[in-house]
Amino acid sequence: MKKLVKLVKVNNLQYNANRDPQVYRRCANENFRIQALLDGSGNADCKLVDTTGKVIAQKSVALPGTFTHEMSYPTPGVNVVTLQVSAGSDKFSQDLRLDVMDHAWIG
Repeated sequence: MKKLVKLVKVNNLQYNANRDPQVYRRCANENFRIQALLDGSGNADCKLVDTTGKVIAQKSVALPGTFTHEMSYPTPGVNVVTLQVSAGSDKFSQDLRLDVMDHAWIG
């Protein structure tokens, strides 16, 4: 049986919740690039949802294919978005932590 989502990437790196979040951090107003590499046949409905349930992005992707969305935050802090993918009876959901720094490291 094939998996619906083969790989999730943030800022062109494979997303791993156990990895140091420093790897994925961006400064305020810099884009985060979120990608999901999808497998299967037909179409998949892909969504990014924030913690309040508001849909940030929604797109239908022909399978196999890639869902890509770029977004930024104007203020520093920790933001959590949920990637939701559904195709027929297959469903996938993963929380992504997006850390925003006030300014770039100096030195």
